[in-house]
Amino acid sequence: MHDIKWIRENPFDFTKALERRGLDKKVVTEILLLDLKVRGLKVEIQRYQSERNELANQQKEAQIALKNIKKEKDKEFELFERGEISEDEYFEKAEKRLTRLEGMKPKADAYSARAQTVKALLPFLEAGLKTAETELRRALEIIPNLPAEDVPDGASEEDNRVEKEWGEKRAFDFTPKEHADIAPALGMDFETGARLSGARFTFLRGGMARLHRALGQFMLDVQTGEHGYAECNPPVLVGDDAMYGTDKLPKFADDSFRAGEDHWLIPTSEVSLTASVMGDLLDESALPMRLTALTLCFRSEAGAAGRDTRGFIRQHQFEKCELVSIVRPEDSEAEHQRMTRAAETILERLALPYRKLLLCTGDMGFGARKTYDLEVWLPGQGAYREISSCSNTGDFQARRMNTRYRVAGEKRTEFVHTLNGSGLAVGRTLVAVIENYQNADGSVTVPDALLPYMGGITRLEPTA
Repeated sequence: MHDIKWIRENPFDFTKALERRGLDKKVVTEILLLDLKVRGLKVEIQRYQSERNELANQQKEAQIALKNIKKEKDKEFELFERGEISEDEYFEKAEKRLTRLEGMKPKADAYSARAQTVKALLPFLEAGLKTAETELRRALEIIPNLPAEDVPDGASEEDNRVEKEWGEKRAFDFTPKEHADIAPALGMDFETGARLSGARFTFLRGGMARLHRALGQFMLDVQTGEHGYAECNPPVLVGDDAMYGTDKLPKFADDSFRAGEDHWLIPTSEVSLTASVMGDLLDESALPMRLTALTLCFRSEAGAAGRDTRGFIRQHQFEKCELVSIVRPEDSEAEHQRMTRAAETILERLALPYRKLLLCTGDMGFGARKTYDLEVWLPGQGAYREISSCSNTGDFQARRMNTRYRVAGEKRTEFVHTLNGSGLAVGRTLVAVIENYQNADGSVTVPDALLPYMGGITRLEPTA
């Protein structure tokens, strides 16, 4: 979510940043007009509320004046009865009271009539303000994060910038195969998964299931033991607020699975981990906060129709070791580098060649201000494929979640910065291991780093 005050004060900068992300500048005009409408209605409501209060004071003063006249009448009648004033004096005073009453009545009637008008008008203005605020919020919540200055401009993945390449690609003495051709004989059962749940579900068996579990455990152990991430076991069902706060709603509702009226299956534990501080006011001493979890993830892949339909690359259900950091604004760039390095470590320990890309403005995710992708080499495909995406969202998610921290020694508070990344996607890492560690006979050698988790299994052997 963007700060409307900043947009109002920096419309040119906001427009230029949105143009870098491929949005038309008329979006800014629409937002500023909505903001003007909201502020205008607020001023009008405040004016009528002030008038209502003033009318209430005037009516109160009129009532007090009427009571005082009545008291005068009663006192003068007592004096007349006791003979302390004459009949002429009494009627002279009564005539003056009547004149005063007649002078006050039109004013009192006018106050009352105007008060009724204002009372009837305010609910319509307040309803109009609520509608305008909703329109402004909806306009803001579908605008992507602004790119960092060092993010390269570009329209698609073709414009991403390669920052680093690591590892030596294995020289095979046979033609390497794609995982989808090797894995079924090793326990990656596509047919049973499809029969149970439909396309893009897979049933893992035997050594393949063990290797998949080993990868997840290995990732979690490295991230907690070496990189200081606190292990968590969060819910995989979350409410609307958690999805909204982590920028998955409303724009990407079709990409996730709804579970009943009140819950969503998480597309990644980024949602659960980041939203764990939703609405909190944190102490600066609690930062940086680094969280990790190995969970099931669920994606409808509505925006990926026809892509990677073969094999284990793009599944509706998968596991991922997620990394989330919650930091001070001045620390977020360094934390982004640190998080990306934590993800790279897994690939290097598994001796999987990869490259690191800085995504261009046209290929970044909705909530990111800067993203590094790690792409692993798949010899069966003869191509690099994404295996991790590490993003710095700045205060974009924190504003949606209303998560702040109190600056040490000061009264002021600031929005935290949030970061998220894969360390790594387990299924895609399994694919990379299968293709990079395949043998001519269809077997797959277990990487050395995973041997402690495999219970003595050193190789997956094909079966009929």
